[in-house]
Amino acid sequence: MLDSHRVGLCVRCVHHRVTGNRRGSQFYLCGLAMTDPRLRKYPRLPVLRCEGFELDEQSNDQGRGNESHE
Repeated sequence: MLDSHRVGLCVRCVHHRVTGNRRGSQFYLCGLAMTDPRLRKYPRLPVLRCEGFELDEQSNDQGRGNESHE
């Protein structure tokens, strides 16, 4: 998985899913984009702001409060 400074908020969001292909590339899918037209299904990384961001309490990356969200 990509490290959090290259991914941004997605790595800590409850709506993200990591998908990949046979070549080993990884993509961050926004599950909320399926119902919220403001959001991109596969956002450009790093995501530094997101109107749909919701902190995943189970995230392994909790101590990093440098990113902003709206």
